[in-house]
Amino acid sequence: MSEREAQELVAKADKKATSSSWFFGGNKYEEAAELYTKAGNIYKMAKRWKESGDTFCKAADMQLQMNEKDEAASTFINASKSYKKCSPQDAISSLTKAIQILTEKGRFQSAAKHQEDIAGIYESELIDLEHAMQAYEIAADWYAGESSTALAHKCLLKVATFSAQLGQYEKAIEKFELVANASLDNQLMKWSLKEYFLKAGLCHIATGDSVSAHNAVGRYCEMDVTFGSTRECQFLQSILTAVDNGDVSQFTGSVVEFDQLTKLDNWKTKILLEIKNSIGESNLM
Repeated sequence: MSEREAQELVAKADKKATSSSWFFGGNKYEEAAELYTKAGNIYKMAKRWKESGDTFCKAADMQLQMNEKDEAASTFINASKSYKKCSPQDAISSLTKAIQILTEKGRFQSAAKHQEDIAGIYESELIDLEHAMQAYEIAADWYAGESSTALAHKCLLKVATFSAQLGQYEKAIEKFELVANASLDNQLMKWSLKEYFLKAGLCHIATGDSVSAHNAVGRYCEMDVTFGSTRECQFLQSILTAVDNGDVSQFTGSVVEFDQLTKLDNWKTKILLEIKNSIGESNLM
């Protein structure tokens, strides 16, 4: 099968879709949808991703004309898979059309999955953290509504991570603490508590509100009696002391000591650098 054949199928489908039904007989939309789908698959095999996506979208439009909404949603999703190879924005557009159908049909679990796909495109392809954060938050709400707690938490942690990177520390704190609180009685998740508390604590310190940060660390120790003896808690307390003292050297020493045993990732390093810079700025005032 050649691209020429795909072009001929599209031309034939276009003619059927715009014809008077009495002229061709049968269901012109159904026949056009089948032709578009066949052409879309030929383009896909030829790795003509844009043409494949465009043609699948035409097929979905025909299915909508017949009120075949489930089939249309699946076809829009197929289009997004082709678009992902060449045009992230078109992939988002086709996924959004599928999601609209899915939510209208009450299929929120499936809608959440594809909303998460949109978030992933914003995160990895477009490097747009603001829109990625918003998309993950919608997915988290839908997962939570379907009692898919683990999937909801996964998305909420993304929201928290990106919120902090965008300087929206209060929102990051809210999401980290929400997931931490929900994990207290979950034996599978409890081992992650110290990480959530550490990240939330760093965000508290980054807001510049030392009193709130001290109160938060104390609250975390009450929520989980084992947290107070962890390196993460001791690290938060040591850098808080350095911040209170306006001591950059003490702060740096605490960071280096912690990093020697527990390697700091880029996210934590960035926030710690902002905290360190804020100490330097306060010393100049």
